[in-house]
This record gives sequence, C-alpha cells and structure tokens, in this order.
Amino acid sequence: MFCLSRLPKLRPLPRPLLAAAHRLRIDLRCSISSSAPPQVSPRGDEEECGDFLPWLERKAGVEVSSCLSIGKSAYGRSLFSSKAIRAGDSILKVPFNVEISPDDLLPEIRSCKVGNVAKLAAVILKELKMGQDSDWAPYMRCLPQRKEMHSTVFWSDEELEMIKESSVYQRTIDKKVGMEREFSVLRHALDRHFPEVSKDMEFEDFMHACALVESRAWESSKGYSLVPFADFLNHDGLAKAVLLRDEQKQFSEVIADRNYAPGEQVLISYGKFSNAILLLDFGFTIPHNIHDEVQIQFNVPLQDPLFKMKLYFLQRHCLQITRKFGISKCSADNFTIKEVRSAKGKGTGIPQSLHAAVRVLSCTSLEELNDMEEEAAQNDGRLGRRPLKNINREIQAHQLLLPHITKLIDQYSASAKIDGFLLLGSRKCFL
Repeated sequence: MFCLSRLPKLRPLPRPLLAAAHRLRIDLRCSISSSAPPQVSPRGDEEECGDFLPWLERKAGVEVSSCLSIGKSAYGRSLFSSKAIRAGDSILKVPFNVEISPDDLLPEIRSCKVGNVAKLAAVILKELKMGQDSDWAPYMRCLPQRKEMHSTVFWSDEELEMIKESSVYQRTIDKKVGMEREFSVLRHALDRHFPEVSKDMEFEDFMHACALVESRAWESSKGYSLVPFADFLNHDGLAKAVLLRDEQKQFSEVIADRNYAPGEQVLISYGKFSNAILLLDFGFTIPHNIHDEVQIQFNVPLQDPLFKMKLYFLQRHCLQITRKFGISKCSADNFTIKEVRSAKGKGTGIPQSLHAAVRVLSCTSLEELNDMEEEAAQNDGRLGRRPLKNINREIQAHQLLLPHITKLIDQYSASAKIDGFLLLGSRKCFL
C-alpha cells in the first residue's frame, strides 16, 4: 500500500521569500492551523450533496464509508464523523473503478502533447459539458465553482501585487502562461475530436478545470486521478493521516490518525507543503506552517576571472545546481532553507549544498579552490560537510551569505507592514 500526496509534491518548486500577504474578497478554503478547526453542522451541505455518497456507493458496488458525512465548515465542503471514530479505524475506501483519470479520454486526446493535469482537466470539461447526461453528474455538482477557487492564478493584478516579493508571484505568471499554451494545443484536438466539448469553451473554463485537478487529484498508476469523496477531506499540516493506495486490492483508503467525536471535522495531510505551494495550488495557507521554507538565490559574476573554475566546482559539489550551471550556463541558482531536526533538536536548515556554494563563490584564487577540495577529500569529499580549517576563509564565506539572509528578513518585514496597513481585518495568508 502506497502513501499518496496531492499533486504539488510531484512538481517540486523553488520556495518563496517569506512575505506576508492577505487575500481580498474571499474566505480562504481549508486554512487549518494546529489548533482545533471551527466546526459547522455536518448537515450544512445536504441540499447540494446529500445524495452523493449513496450514489457513489451504488456506482462502486461497495460501501465507501459508514462513518463520514458531507458538510460545510468555515473552510468549504468538508467531511465530518457521523459516529465516533477511533485512531486506526479505516474511515473510507474508494475503489479504483470510481476514480476519474485521463483513461476516460479518447486515445486521440490522451496522445496530445500536454501534461497529465491538462488531460485530466479535459475529462472534467467533457463531463461538465454533458451536464445531467454525464455519468458523473452528482460528483460534478459537488466540485467548487470558479468563483470558489482561490489559487493565485485566479487573483487579480492588484491582489498579485501584494505578493510580488515572493516567488509565488512569478510562479503564478509562469503557470498561467503554461496553461494558455496547453489550452491552445488541447483546444485544437478537441475541435477535431470533441467539437461538442470545445464549443463555447473559454480559457477561463480550462483554467478552472486545471485548478480543480491540481487541488484535488492524487498520483496514481494512470498518472493523476480524482478520488471522489476522499477529495472532500481538508488539510491539516500536522495530521498523520494520508490517502493510501492499494494497487493489489484496487482501492484508495484513509486510516484515522486520532479519535474523532461524532460531528467533528475529519482532516488529513495533503503532504509536507510550504505555504507557497499551498497558496499556489490550493488557494490557502496555514499559520505557523512547520513545512515552510525560504529561497535564497546566488549569482556567479560573469566577470569573475575564476568563473569557469567555480562552475566546475559547483557542478561537482553542489548537485542541486548542476542542471542550471552545467547545461544552460546560468549564473544563478536557488537554495532552500527550512527548519530541520537534529540530534540536538530543531534548527535552521542551511543545506550543505549552500554551505559548499558560498565557500566556492568566496574563493579569490585557484589555489584556494584546490586547497578547499583537498581538505574536503581528507574527510568524505563534501565541501559543505564540515567548517573550513581556515577560520578566516570560513568567516569570509558566511559574510557572503549574511546579506542575502538579511535582505529576506527586510523584505518580509516590509511586506508584513504594507499588508497589515492596507488589509486590516481581512483574512491572512501566511507566506
């Protein structure tokens, strides 16, 4: 049985600057903190989705859950315990035969040169277009409408301006550009093979479908799959419960990680995501996110007389930047700092690759580079493993790093002050 996380884990992204931001107009969906989440009556969604679970169980031919019911919380559609649940209980099992995947498309569409997200989005578009004639109509009715989606691709220019200091801003721009490109390719294929689907289809419809996939789908043997009912579970960054996938028995399952009283909202973890990923792909953030990270970028000056030698050393000793430095000859790359655990407790996680990079970049002669590599070879060969014996060289390397960290702190403080002044009283995103 395999442990699954939602899509962002499959697409590692550089992490953001720590910049506070707020969201206008909306109440962010499922922003769960480590404290107990607000509870709303589990009957709050009966009119809209009250018949969904019985329909899904008829379609599956087996019971999906005997202890969960659909309702609404302050975070949107949610699942609540309909009876007492104990840690270790199986709270839902969704057979593979009622999961939605790109296999539901014609081969001509599946062969399109677009990503799996776009292909699964095409399935959603097809089913939505069919309306009540769709075999998945009850499920489609329960999916969030476009106006209920809060991932950053739906933000206005004014709202995006508030997170301009964060890499989420550029990632949002890049994502929309990618969506536009895939929409063009997919639209052409649909025009040829599914004209009834592509008729009157706008880019905003495709963007909505992609956002549904990115915020609700899980990895599967078919690429990505929507797991109806399980995708109504909201996220808690501290939860241990996850969606499990049993390829042999052909079902997805969730095991409760703690006891739940009747009427309590049941939560799982979508994965160990930073607030940047949560905001970019899900449209919410959580305060005091233990998985949050910060991104640092370094430049190798092109005029540095040791430019080529430093690239060589970076390729050998800073594996995470080999691709950019070694292939595209880019003179900059990103490193991630996050909270880590050690034998002595928690600490700031400056990665070894970053230690190695600043030591390489701070060198002023070929002799220093060679001496540093020779010193590392006397241990385990890693430049970032241990402090340099030459304390002055070690201080010099850290002095190169310090201004970058100070800049991040200043940007965070400035952004927090601006957002607090402009958006007092609105719901916060913690980036």
